[in-house]
Amino acid sequence: MTQSLAYIHPDAKLAQGVEVEPFAMIHHDVEIGEGTWIGSHAVINAGARIGKNCRIYPGAVVSATPQDLKYNNEYTLTIVGDNTTIREYATISRGTEEHWKTVIGSDCLIMAYAHVAHDCRVGNSCIIGNNVQMAGHVHVGDWAIISALSAVHQFVKIGSHSFISGASLVRKDVPPFTKAAREPISYAGINSVGLRRRGFSNEKIVEIQNIYRQIYMRGFNNAVALEKVELESPPSDERDEIVNFIRNSERGIMKSPFQSNGGGEPEL
Repeated sequence: MTQSLAYIHPDAKLAQGVEVEPFAMIHHDVEIGEGTWIGSHAVINAGARIGKNCRIYPGAVVSATPQDLKYNNEYTLTIVGDNTTIREYATISRGTEEHWKTVIGSDCLIMAYAHVAHDCRVGNSCIIGNNVQMAGHVHVGDWAIISALSAVHQFVKIGSHSFISGASLVRKDVPPFTKAAREPISYAGINSVGLRRRGFSNEKIVEIQNIYRQIYMRGFNNAVALEKVELESPPSDERDEIVNFIRNSERGIMKSPFQSNGGGEPEL
């Protein structure tokens, strides 16, 4: 049911079972799926496409005008998947003509005061922590976690199943299955805890760990390391995902914190 004290534009399309609390605002050209709850004082702007069973908490702003001086009022969208939660005062900007849309996947948690800028792509089952600030065109893979107070540079790519520690400055791409920490941000091992929670076998975790030893612990440059990975590691989806991510990185990947010490393989 919807509440009469909310503002709902007559052109907005709300599916059955959508609940809108008093003083929320839903503008024109908005579509909201079944069972979604919109909290008091949340603002859903034009271009929002929100999935089923989402929860958008008080003060959140979805599909805001991009904070990009090149934006010229072109028609763009914000797409939010099913079962995603957007907590208090989080802000999500719609796209620009660069990609035409900002996308948040399904089963995500966007915590309080986080900002997801224009043209970002966030995969499924991601967690974006409190006060995380994401600049434009950031891509985040499925199951990634960005911990609280982190800032992500524009055009950065964050791989699937990765974990970024709190208050990080993410200026470089973070490959899949890894942990990122320290300043400047650098490799801190693989995300073995997260992988176990998601059903990865011990054998698969060891396989991923061995791949990253070649990349980060042997002192090779990326091109040589990837050649050795392809020669010495058995073919698998995970191996190919890692190799393709690094080869296609435009900003460059985070470094090993031990390279300046001549390599080596510390305990992590």
